Amino acid sequence: MSRYCIVYTDVYNRRAARFLKRHPTLISQYRKAMSLLELDPFHPSLRLHKLEGRMSQLHSISINLSYRVVIHFLIADDEIVPVDIGDHDRVYR
Repeated sequence: MSRYCIVYTDVYNRRAARFLKRHPTLISQYRKAMSLLELDPFHPSLRLHKLEGRMSQLHSISINLSYRVVIHFLIADDEIVPVDIGDHDRVYR
């Protein structure tokens, strides 16, 4: 049983679908990261960290060393809302 609920928005689902279409070799890594996020967002392999500046309300996890998922992490409600997916330069712009 998972502790957290991932709430996928239509906007994020479209972004993720485009991303995975461009990077089909990352599908299994993406699925693994999202499953782990749901079970334990604090797992060290996800490298969860709070962002700074204009994105200070958001967190990020790693799919691998090059790609990230930016999330809105609502600890009080045990909800995680994915916001964006992509490489470091794209998601942190």
